[in-house]
Amino acid sequence: MNAEELYEQLRKVQEPKGYFFNRDKEFVMELLNSLLTNKERYGYMSCPCRLASGDKEKDKDILCPCIYRAPDVEAYGSCYCGLYVSKEWNEDKIPHVYVPERRPPEKFE
Repeated sequence: MNAEELYEQLRKVQEPKGYFFNRDKEFVMELLNSLLTNKERYGYMSCPCRLASGDKEKDKDILCPCIYRAPDVEAYGSCYCGLYVSKEWNEDKIPHVYVPERRPPEKFE
């Protein structure tokens, strides 16, 4: 699978749930390529914006889409990476602000 195929596959699944890709498609493709790299490296698509441990059980909170996406998009209109955003974020109806890391510090060990 390549990034374009992944884009179409995920778009069809996520948009009906209210999660849209960032309108910056070049940025999105970089992130999707990173997801595919992580899948090759670890055997699963961990968040490209966080360091994976290589242990799927330890990283289950950052399997894309991570468990932090929903609260991030609800609160900020964007997930931590900026891969998934709300429709309002893409339409500039809400400010584009920094999304703080929600992953607990103990997960970084």
